[in-house]
Amino acid sequence: MLHHVELWVPDLSRAAAEWGWLLGRLGYRPYQEWADGRSWRMGETYLVVEQSPALTAGAHERTRPGLNHLAFHAGPPGQVDELADSAPAHGWSPLFADRYPHAGGPRHYAAYLVNSDGFEVELVAADEPPAGLTP
Repeated sequence: MLHHVELWVPDLSRAAAEWGWLLGRLGYRPYQEWADGRSWRMGETYLVVEQSPALTAGAHERTRPGLNHLAFHAGPPGQVDELADSAPAHGWSPLFADRYPHAGGPRHYAAYLVNSDGFEVELVAADEPPAGLTP
């Protein structure tokens, strides 16, 4: 089981708002808070955003070596749709909108979003409909 993920961000306030909204909607709860960071937990796993004083660059680039995206279980297709629709009001923009909700393939129902700092998430629907069917 994954213990935790730590993301270094250039703006803690913005990251806390964007990630806090998304993680809260996915069932994570606030876990820790300190001057340079915040975390949210679900079960034994937690996610950290930190504006570390050791940060050496100002932006994350998902297409460079390193982290490309985080994928989350996001409930049934209707919930994925609702999250995708609400996300822009909370700092998240759609990726691959022209292929939504099957950008990952005809049997994969998911929303792909990117936040203000360039971090990508994939919100994967449970109970994916068979190929060729839409919810």
